[in-house]
Formats: sequence, structure tokens, C-alpha cells
Amino acid sequence: MSKTKLIVISGPSGCGKTTIATEILRRHPDYFFSVSGTTRTKRLAEIDGKDYFFLTKEQFEYKIQHDELAEWEQIYGDYYGSLKSEIERAFSASTSILFDVDVNGALSIKRKYPQAALLIFIKPPSIELLTERLKNRKTETPETFAKRMERVEMELGLAVKFDYTIINETLEQAVDKVDEIIDRALQSA
Repeated sequence: MSKTKLIVISGPSGCGKTTIATEILRRHPDYFFSVSGTTRTKRLAEIDGKDYFFLTKEQFEYKIQHDELAEWEQIYGDYYGSLKSEIERAFSASTSILFDVDVNGALSIKRKYPQAALLIFIKPPSIELLTERLKNRKTETPETFAKRMERVEMELGLAVKFDYTIINETLEQAVDKVDEIIDRALQSA
């Protein structure tokens, strides 16, 4: 059996999933990171091919039509999705691949790769703290902030479908717990 795991970290916007994923990758440079495709506008500090593959709507829809995505969703008016080519690259190299995706994307990956997927839900300690974290990021317009907050209840409700749930009270503690879960999963693979 392959030791390759599809390690999927998910949760509501502002829960810390990207920061946790970044730290896990720092601790485990041998893991691949699944760079997602998106049609949303590139933010100032983002790098195409590193943070996201920035695609036109037409390019993304081509990938949908040709079954080139392991999962995809339209969120806040933009497409987001994980490329199957990234997963194939990890399987070819016999290494694990880390995903930082929304909750529906995580569940889609689990449906398509049930034996290989490991789903970890990152939960904020409270809605109030999540709201504060999102506001402090200063990356959201009032409209996108409102849209993100509208999804929180639905996202939190899906946590029961994940293999593990970690409450991100402190970043270091959350990263350590995620790292322990991954290590156990890889040892039992």
C-alpha cells in the first residue's frame, strides 16, 4: 500500500488553516503542497504557481469539462479547485500532499480518494474570535467579509464529517496536534 496521504486541512475563513498548513510544510519539506487553481484576483503579495494557479474563467471551466480537477467549487463568485495533476505528482513521487481547501472541497477529495485522504478540520475557539481574525487580516471588503461570515455556520456544521477536529486556540498547540495526527496516519499506512 502506498504511503502517500492526501492531508486535507480545512475550516472557515480566518480559522488559521493556511498558517497551520504553512507550518506543517516547514516542518516536513518532503511533503508536496497542492497549489489550488482559482479565478479570483491575485492579491498583492501572492505569486502565481506558488500561492494559487491564477486562471481565467474560461481556463477553469475547461478544466471542469475535461475532468482535470479533484474538487472544485464556486465561492464568492470565483472558482477554486484542486488539480488532479498535483495529486498524480505526489503519488508518482510516493510522498504525501497537503491541501488547504474549503470544507466542501475537502469532502469531495475524501469521496474521490477515500483510502488516501486524511481530513482535519480547524475550528476557531469562538465565532467572535473568528470575526476578529478576519477583520484583522484587512484583506476583505465589507461585501466579501459578509459572504465569508454567512458560510461559517454551514462550514462548522460539516466538521462532523472530518476525521479529526482541532480547535485553534493557540497556533503552536494547533500545529503540534495536526502534526501528531499526520504522523500517526502515516505510521499506520
